[in-house]
Amino acid sequence: MEFERVITERFSVRQFQNEQLPQPVIDTLLRAAHKAPTGCNYQPQRILVLNTDEAMTKLQGCTKCHFGAPTAMLVCHNRDESWKRRYDGALSSPIDAVIVATHIMLAAQNEGVGTCMVMHFDPAAMRSTFAIPENIEPVLLLVMGYPAEDAKPLPLHFETRPLEDVVVYDTF
Repeated sequence: MEFERVITERFSVRQFQNEQLPQPVIDTLLRAAHKAPTGCNYQPQRILVLNTDEAMTKLQGCTKCHFGAPTAMLVCHNRDESWKRRYDGALSSPIDAVIVATHIMLAAQNEGVGTCMVMHFDPAAMRSTFAIPENIEPVLLLVMGYPAEDAKPLPLHFETRPLEDVVVYDTF
């Protein structure tokens, strides 16, 4: 798919067909994630793939925003493997995880897979339910699957602020 089409047609899917993603499609998404840039190429991302009925049932105890998706990926970062900015100690790994998630979302769109980025989850429940080690921080959840026939973007999807409101040159 042409890149402009991928980024224009992608929207947050909240209605899915009841069909888990086949492993070759998951592998394609994970290869895209693996190509994402990270601070100093430390690659601190960790991705928990949930693609069974059992895993998705467990996920429902961690978030109400699963939208009945058949598959999900929890994108995390390993704070012990992060590049750290020396001026203020800021970690690149949370940002790295978001870049990884973006690669997954765009690759998914290219494969005909719908995604919805979810931040509304209980990190402690996620950590406990899926035995996530203390040094691994959940950043965001991507629920995904083949879009239902009647899936469509929310009306706000088409509303954007003027470019002049969000871009500044030289100084604020």
